[in-house]
Amino acid sequence: MSISIEVPGWRSLALAHLAIDYNGTVALDGRLVDGIAGRFAALAGQVRIHVLTADTFGRARRELLDLDCKLIVLERGNEPIQKEEYVERLGAEAVVAIGNGRNDLEMLKRAALAIAVIGGEGAASETLAAADIVVGDAVAALDLLLNPLRITATLRS
Repeated sequence: MSISIEVPGWRSLALAHLAIDYNGTVALDGRLVDGIAGRFAALAGQVRIHVLTADTFGRARRELLDLDCKLIVLERGNEPIQKEEYVERLGAEAVVAIGNGRNDLEMLKRAALAIAVIGGEGAASETLAAADIVVGDAVAALDLLLNPLRITATLRS
């Protein structure tokens, strides 16, 4: 189970895991953004989905209840290192990471493919700079994985 992407002049990807931030990325003010549930369902047969969050609003478990994903609630403090270490444990070379905040920076740096989203909350400039691809929202980011030739078109030399 993986998404294979050949990017001429860059690298070949075999993505088995999606590590994705919750608040600011797939959720706004703790509530899942419209369109995310359907895209998670479409991707679940291709990659394992891992949602990482400090759960600032306390709603992640309820919002993700019926979705085929693994919820990882981080300890308060040092979230960037926890996210980076989680990606490492998954095998960073097989991970696509998606996030928007400063606490997603290290996770994006470690992943084989890093996608930053701007969304309604905005994005940290350092995170944008670390990304391979920047998109307007998480729906567009997940659509890239559902249509991997878009990634090839964006990243090829």
